[in-house]
Amino acid sequence: MRSLICLLVLISTSLHGQKSKTYTLRTIAFYNLENLFDTRNDTLTFDEDHTPEGRYHWTPELYQKKIGNMTRVLSQIGQNVSETSPDVIGLCEVENRRVLEDLIAHPFLRDKDYGIVHFDSPDMRGIDVALLYKKASFLPSSFKSHRLLLFDDLGERIYTRDQLVVGGSMDQEEVHFIVNHWPSRRGGASKSQPNRIKAALLNKRIIDSIQELDPDAKIIAMGDLNDDPIDDSLKSILKTKGEAQQLDSTSLYNPMEKMFRKGVGSLAYQDKWSLFDQFFMTPNLVNENKEGLSFWKAGIYSPSFLKTSKGKYKGYPLRTHSGGSYTGGYSDHFPAYIFLVKEIVE
Repeated sequence: MRSLICLLVLISTSLHGQKSKTYTLRTIAFYNLENLFDTRNDTLTFDEDHTPEGRYHWTPELYQKKIGNMTRVLSQIGQNVSETSPDVIGLCEVENRRVLEDLIAHPFLRDKDYGIVHFDSPDMRGIDVALLYKKASFLPSSFKSHRLLLFDDLGERIYTRDQLVVGGSMDQEEVHFIVNHWPSRRGGASKSQPNRIKAALLNKRIIDSIQELDPDAKIIAMGDLNDDPIDDSLKSILKTKGEAQQLDSTSLYNPMEKMFRKGVGSLAYQDKWSLFDQFFMTPNLVNENKEGLSFWKAGIYSPSFLKTSKGKYKGYPLRTHSGGSYTGGYSDHFPAYIFLVKEIVE
């Protein structure tokens, strides 16, 4: 802990010229676990591919390997700075509560004492979003799953993931987290764009409703948005800004926008990098003086062991399956994270 505090003093000194300030540090992470299914056949969803008899021959041994791989990553996000695993973790592409319980019971995470917030979504494949939190870092006081209602051209319901909202206390302040997994680009980016616009509108309604009750609410949204930071769902609907000095009372700060413009990505497809895994937040988390719980910086966690080491897809995220074949990797996404800091007043 002493080395962490010293590091934060140096950061504070470089920003403000004040040698006496120390800060608590919180890591908030998001990770698309790419098809974290158990091996059981759920008769209410299309999960047959991930069973021992299914397309991927998904055996208990492969499932346990996947759990080990995922927890290895989760335990290390931000660790080079924080010296521990994240305080709060948003997840998507998890099948049910059982796989979440298997994650937090694994030796990589067991001693961290994570809690779970999860609701079953109506997604056709049965994949959900969820939130893990260290009980020593965050105390949830409210949680709700918001349904995203979508319909196709024939008026038939499109069943997709809910948006999870969790409010609670972190470092004596109220914070709200929104976990997203917006509709995919299946059928093409343009054709599917209206569905992500509707997802963004739902996000905006959630944020507006929280702020109506508490205008000073600190809100952090995260997720696999299946859109880049410069797409209309973010720029036009949510009014996200990539520069702190551009923020006003109607906009949201997206630290991933500058990263994207510099070529940083969290997933790759057909030789193009995208940054679908994002965080955006209310302006009251972004202040130069770091008053109260505040945003410090963001990143994409992409160590070499998460990357394909050779061949056509060298440098891409190393997946569990590729081209239908088992490759023993992790996910088709890299995790995203942000650091929050709060001054320790003695």
